[in-house]
Parts: sequence; structure tokens; C-alpha cells
Amino acid sequence: MAHVHSIDTGASHGSVGSYVIDFIFSVVLTVAAFGVVTQQLMGPTESIIAIAVLAFIQILVHLVFFLHMNTSLLQRWNVVAFGFTSMVAVIVIEGTLWVLNSVGPTT
Repeated sequence: MAHVHSIDTGASHGSVGSYVIDFIFSVVLTVAAFGVVTQQLMGPTESIIAIAVLAFIQILVHLVFFLHMNTSLLQRWNVVAFGFTSMVAVIVIEGTLWVLNSVGPTT
């Protein structure tokens, strides 16, 4: 009979409660962003800033409650991989915008 070896990857599986909390926070943050736009309580610049802040908060909520990223030792490599991926994405996006704005229109 073959013996199966398992490797502890440090991945934690969420409970139904954490997924429900994530869902509720997501709905509340989405409705708040929708309300900022539809109610026109702020000017255009303030609305964009408010939506960006709400989006950033929603990203953090998903990272904690859905992806279960935290500061524990078991999650260290997941956080490092996420940070590296985020850094590469920012470099690619900023580099693309820089090149597109530097070239200018051709005549």
C-alpha cells in the first residue's frame, strides 16, 4: 500500500464566516462607491479620490478575508509573492504610460 506524503504549504482555508464578512464588506463598499457617483455629493476630483480610496479598501478586504493573507510566518511567501507581483504590475503600467506620454503625436 502506497504511503502518501503531504506537504504543509501554509495555506489556510477560510471559514464560511470569513467569506460572508468579505461579501458583506464588498457589497457595502461597492454601494458606497455607486452612491458617490450617483448622488454627486462631491466634485469630480473628490469623487475620483473617494472611489480610489474605496477601491483600495476593498482590495485589502479581499486580501484579508478571501485570500487569507496576514502577517503570520506561514503566509510570508504568499505576501512576498503578492508584493513582487504588485511591484511588477506598477512598473509595467507606469512604464507604459511614460512611453505613451513621451512619444507624443506623430505628424
